[in-house]
Amino acid sequence: MKRFPVCLAAVVILAGWMGAVESAAAGAEMRLVVQPRSAGTEVPVQELIERIAPGRAKDFVVEFIPPHEGKDVFEIESRGGKIVLRGNSPLSAAFGLKWYLKHYCRRQVSLDAKQLVLPDPLPGVEPKLRRTAWAKYRYFMNYCCFGYSLPWWDWEQWEKLIDWMALNGVNLPLSVTGEEAVWQAVCRRLGMSDAETAGFFAGPPYLPFQWMGCLDGWGGPLPADWCKRHEELQKKILARQRELGMTPVLQGFTGHVPAALRQKFPNAKLHSIQWIEWKTYLLDPLDPLFEKVARMWMEEQSARYGSSHVYAADTFIEMAPPSGDLQYLDRLGKAIYRGMASHDPQAVWLLQTWIFLNQSRFWTQDRIRAFLDSVPKESMLCLDLYCERTPQWKRTEAFCGKPWLWCNIQNFGNTVFLGGALNKMTADLPAARRDPKGGHLAGLGFVNEGLGYNPVAFDLMFEMAWREEPVDLDGWFAGYAQSRYGRSNDRAECAWAILKDAVYQAPNRMRSVFAAVPTLKPGKRADYRLAEAWRLLLDAAGELGQSDAFRYDLVNVARQVLSNHASDLHRAVAAAYQAKDLPALEDATRQFLQMMLDIDELLLSRREFLLGRWLEDAKRWGRTDAEKAVMQWNARRVLTRWGASRRLNDYARKEWSGMVGGYYHERWKIFLDALAGALKSGNAFPAAAVEQRLIQWEDAWSRKTETYPSEPVGDSVAVAKKLWGKYGKDFEPEVSSLTTGKPVACSHALTPYPARLANDGGNKNTERYWATDTEKSPGPAWWQVDLEKETDVGRVVVVGYYGDQRYYGFIVETSLDGKNWKMAADRRDNREPSTKAGYTCKFEPVKARYIRITMTANSANTGRHLVEVMAYEK
Repeated sequence: MKRFPVCLAAVVILAGWMGAVESAAAGAEMRLVVQPRSAGTEVPVQELIERIAPGRAKDFVVEFIPPHEGKDVFEIESRGGKIVLRGNSPLSAAFGLKWYLKHYCRRQVSLDAKQLVLPDPLPGVEPKLRRTAWAKYRYFMNYCCFGYSLPWWDWEQWEKLIDWMALNGVNLPLSVTGEEAVWQAVCRRLGMSDAETAGFFAGPPYLPFQWMGCLDGWGGPLPADWCKRHEELQKKILARQRELGMTPVLQGFTGHVPAALRQKFPNAKLHSIQWIEWKTYLLDPLDPLFEKVARMWMEEQSARYGSSHVYAADTFIEMAPPSGDLQYLDRLGKAIYRGMASHDPQAVWLLQTWIFLNQSRFWTQDRIRAFLDSVPKESMLCLDLYCERTPQWKRTEAFCGKPWLWCNIQNFGNTVFLGGALNKMTADLPAARRDPKGGHLAGLGFVNEGLGYNPVAFDLMFEMAWREEPVDLDGWFAGYAQSRYGRSNDRAECAWAILKDAVYQAPNRMRSVFAAVPTLKPGKRADYRLAEAWRLLLDAAGELGQSDAFRYDLVNVARQVLSNHASDLHRAVAAAYQAKDLPALEDATRQFLQMMLDIDELLLSRREFLLGRWLEDAKRWGRTDAEKAVMQWNARRVLTRWGASRRLNDYARKEWSGMVGGYYHERWKIFLDALAGALKSGNAFPAAAVEQRLIQWEDAWSRKTETYPSEPVGDSVAVAKKLWGKYGKDFEPEVSSLTTGKPVACSHALTPYPARLANDGGNKNTERYWATDTEKSPGPAWWQVDLEKETDVGRVVVVGYYGDQRYYGFIVETSLDGKNWKMAADRRDNREPSTKAGYTCKFEPVKARYIRITMTANSANTGRHLVEVMAYEK
């Protein structure tokens, strides 16, 4: 049998669900030869059902079907009062289960909340549903996730995560827990003492960065029994993943070695590699020791964890190689691959192509080709990590013909924010599949740096693997809200429609001003569309308030609204200081600091947002007080300073209860007290001294041992209602007219400037507006609003983008039926500069239901922009 690519590595471990695999010519598509299945292959799926819905497995029948032309497939139908789930593997059947739960039962299993009280009897499925996955590979996890979300997890937590992976059809999970045990064994064979090895190991949240070659030792030492306990944990993880039909991706040897190897092998050629503030060592691929260490690595790893033939190896994830010579890069690639294949002839190298983005100046196309062409096409799988923003397949000739995956990072540092590139998933991924230059696009991946706080993004991304038809995001979001909460609710669905436009359109990454190092520099202005989503969710609380998923979402939305509002309160602080108005500064400071405490109280009501939970999970891995102290230092440090310097400060910041009230609040108080002190004394603000004080305070906080609640306190709905009562007035529309909040339509809208921004009641923020571009979307650029009933209209105010000397030409039309239009105002020849007050158009009052603004000119560029459109009776 010839070597086969990673897409088929999974099939050989499916315990009777699939049989032998045959290959065609190298690099061609593979075909599956299905052999008779063995008895009992339905057991993994039945056990999965029982774990997520105790007592209900008896209501389901699991059966085997062959793959469809080599592709994964599932079927669902009713039979004899039961639901029949069929799949060509346990994984296909598990995804079929999720599809049934979501689309027929309106139920959901997510990482943040469980909404799975199944109806009895179960809804029937008529006619039979059958779906096939176009994506052979469904990859999940980023190395960083093992540092920002998973470093303290035990088997109970992992078991739930693996079940969730199965329900989402993940067949290629990165599985690098327990790699320390492999390195420990290799170091012993290389003559290193356990003390030397202990100095090599980083602390738990930093270990994934060690496996990527970025650092050594930072945050160590590990607890004495860490390696043994995590080896045992990894064996459980791998057994369950393989049982469910996944192909775990293990670690490959990259050439990164302990510094102590210099003394053991003084003649070995080592390259010094710098990443931010850490120096590591890379064994030259042409040195004979490279092959020796690679062989030891593979032997020790396979002895403990077996092999599923797929190995992740990233030698220069964010560092430039020591040489750009094409021959060197070719030999480097060959050496890394040979280190895998000499032990495992079926080895497939999984490569994160972040290297080509992060070091884009170094990685010219000839260097990329030299590196990638060093490995047979069928023996490498490339992850295009950041397709939602900067895809690399377009500039690398689709990775020189290698199979590749369209991936979405979604979250950096596992920060807490609402947002996601769902529009990119539904538009750019299908476009890449259709593009003749797309090469061998073989699947998709979710390569999040943490498990994050946006379950909707996971849901859509993994569903895309099984969809050939276009996705109507409006309808999809409405359906998501129904499955999320178990029933239809107009208010909740309206809230999710706002979220779709306000935060789930790329680009969108939110950061609160209070989670940044204190400064007077203003942050991004708040987007108050989210406030309406918060209000709508509160209106739905009477019907949905008992849903755990609803409570999570309510807290998360309210948190984001208040977090955004902090920017406006911060601006008031800055304005008062610059005006040297001490009473105003003290009042603004009080409001700003109090908001942080209010947010902390809100977050305290949900376990997903608790610093105490993170700290307690960390401490449980230490056996002695000294070990517990090191674990807690790691848990605190990675969220704050990260390293010794401030270069990664707040990268993994968290809007958690305890972090907001116990860290960010106190850090800001030091800064704000110094501002007030400067005004009181009449002296200049001592910026350098305050910065040093903050650095010392941050460093000291990492070493503290005070505890924070590890279980939620308070009722989420009650706290959210209380805070709306306190802050809701701050989110009222700046202006109100006949158009405010009414249904809208437009000729076209640029992302993220949808039509609803032109009648959201805000005319003071030039970051919120409807926009289109006549160069990209030729034809009339129009925006219209439905007043929902016949209304007298005699005045329309049109606010274009303002702040420079530009002017707009436009016309205003009215209609009773949305088809026949009458001219109300003709301003095509306008030359007056656009202002916040807008262009006022008065006319004899007419009966109208619809108002349309057609933008005919913009003196500045080809864009058309409406910050706000207001209409009045007279």
